[in-house]
Amino acid sequence: MSDEPPSSQKQQDRSWLRKLMSSFSTEPTSRAELLTIIKEAADRNLFDQEALHIIEGALEVSDQRVHDILVPRSKMVVVRIEETPEQFLPRIIESGHSRFPVIEESTDNVRGILLAKDLLPLVLKGKENFSLEQMIRPANVIPESKRLNILLREFRENRYHMAMVLDEYGGISGLVTIEDILEEIVGEIEDETDEEDTDSDIRKLENNVFIVKALTPVDDFNEFFSCGFPEDDFDTIGGVVLNAFGHLAKRNESVTIDGYTFTVLYSDSRKLHLLRVSTPLET
Repeated sequence: MSDEPPSSQKQQDRSWLRKLMSSFSTEPTSRAELLTIIKEAADRNLFDQEALHIIEGALEVSDQRVHDILVPRSKMVVVRIEETPEQFLPRIIESGHSRFPVIEESTDNVRGILLAKDLLPLVLKGKENFSLEQMIRPANVIPESKRLNILLREFRENRYHMAMVLDEYGGISGLVTIEDILEEIVGEIEDETDEEDTDSDIRKLENNVFIVKALTPVDDFNEFFSCGFPEDDFDTIGGVVLNAFGHLAKRNESVTIDGYTFTVLYSDSRKLHLLRVSTPLET
């Protein structure tokens, strides 16, 4: 049994609210007046600036709709239902996301959602009898006009973290996640896997083998590997590699430049995205 009287904790929980309300002679009649009172309370050190930021974010979210924060379809990282793990895994690794829309034929035809964690059995069991169709989960679809506070409640109550967004014509305009909404309230959320862009451009895979983003600046590449690729002719290492190929290379094509072997892991019809680099010496 606690030594503290039962009412003591409740009194402590309410103390800041009593201090806040007793500081003002009238109750707020609008959201603007409420915000003014909250800001003045923060100025009087009734709570800190971080709490003020969260309260302001929560109030703003109640006025926002999905179309204000969605990830547009042009920036969605998707997996095609007919793809093999060899085809889609490099894209998943590069993105760092945990959920991916699975589409058939076009982005408007979403078959479901793939969770990156559901791919872990591939490590133990291999790709025998692999079926992307059996791995995907149902996709939740919402309109662009849905309010964020309502969607946040649905995310929590129904225990899903991503929704596909429909435009007024019934096509997919993008996607939204629970993290997108929470970041509107508390600010940017980073986890232990998030790194500065310059650090995450190059990741060691094994001895003398690295995964490198094609957009890595040439000078960053040279500094990391202590090499001397020309920095005046090309801005990115992808440009150097593309020039060496002489054409827009497809997945698994390789080229060797000054002892460094570059293998394309992911490219599209316009540019290179992800490369595997085998270095000539221990780096």
